[in-house]
Amino acid sequence: MIFLTLKLIHIFSAIILFGLGLGTVFYKVMADRSGNHAAIAATSKHVVLADWWFTTPTVIIQPLTGIMMAEQLGMSLTDGWMIQTIVLYLLTGICWLPVVYIQIRTRDIANESLAEKKPLPDSYHYYSKIWMLLGMPAFFAMLGITTMMVFHTSLF
Repeated sequence: MIFLTLKLIHIFSAIILFGLGLGTVFYKVMADRSGNHAAIAATSKHVVLADWWFTTPTVIIQPLTGIMMAEQLGMSLTDGWMIQTIVLYLLTGICWLPVVYIQIRTRDIANESLAEKKPLPDSYHYYSKIWMLLGMPAFFAMLGITTMMVFHTSLF
């Protein structure tokens, strides 16, 4: 029962992590493309909140439940597929940490320029491009991790 509970928490947190990532990208890109400054500012604020409220806890839950499940099954964290998932998870984290800073920065830039009734400066668009570029390897790393979790042969 402990293993199944850990597995359920692990799967739910993976769904939240992956789904929220796709959702925030979608809404931020759509707001940016709209050119509506107020929508951009509001969406940027919500993207930051979503990361703090949902992404941060799941980033912590994923490795904890993964390690606990491996222990429950008597698996080694040095198995080939496990090392690969850890490396991809670290890659995701390396991309995510600067993304958090960029999200906060774009939120602040959008809010400041909106309050001053000025157009979005070039720095906003620059940070948004970097945000997207960092998100791409993180997205594909998460796809790889999920694929390995489903298709690894350790349990067959």
